[in-house]
Amino acid sequence: MSWKTRRRSIYYDGAPEPADLGWDLRETALLVIDVQNTYLERPDPAGLSGEALRRWQAWTPFHERMRGVVLPTIAGLLADARAAGIERVFARIACATRDGRERSLSQKLPGWNNLLLPKDEWPSQIVPELAPEGDEIVVTKTTDSALTGTNLRLILHNIGIRNVICAGIFTDQCVSSTVRSLADESFRVVVVEDGCAAGAQDLHERELEILNMIYCHVMTAEELRAELGLPQRAAAR
Repeated sequence: MSWKTRRRSIYYDGAPEPADLGWDLRETALLVIDVQNTYLERPDPAGLSGEALRRWQAWTPFHERMRGVVLPTIAGLLADARAAGIERVFARIACATRDGRERSLSQKLPGWNNLLLPKDEWPSQIVPELAPEGDEIVVTKTTDSALTGTNLRLILHNIGIRNVICAGIFTDQCVSSTVRSLADESFRVVVVEDGCAAGAQDLHERELEILNMIYCHVMTAEELRAELGLPQRAAAR
């Protein structure tokens, strides 16, 4: 089953298959969303017990997916984009103030999204494996959507981008919010399914089904390469 028929929600059951992408690489950008140090660090489980150990174990599949699938996939896409002249853009969560007073409400409420990531500190930086090179564009945000919380829309417009490839974390949060904003602004969007992760795999899978065909097309990195005429990497993974 190809990307044209996979991951269909009830809304698109029986709908015609979409056309091939036919994207001009000069009008295409790869957007890597929020793959930052804070999300990849883990405490030593030897010092944990009870509820803390349970939470550590609950997050193990996410970390395994990030290390084994997502980071290699995004690294490969970045290498391909650099070779093909596709624009590379990074978004990260980072506040300008040390106390984060300018953060959006969603990043101040108690719980998982209560993020305080000053822009110059290690936790807010993009992971070394995916570090931007040269003059690649990096935007910082205190919102879920990379479009709403930055001047990214203007940047994309100014450099002639019409098509955006999205990868990063978390599928059901910042990736989803960004994809919806891009779609509302009439950008054509692809989400790379093996270049994204959510806190739990079922959340990742469900969100891709929700997004697919209305806000974006969902496909694997290899399917994307085939659509864009880029060299295949399946044998190397």
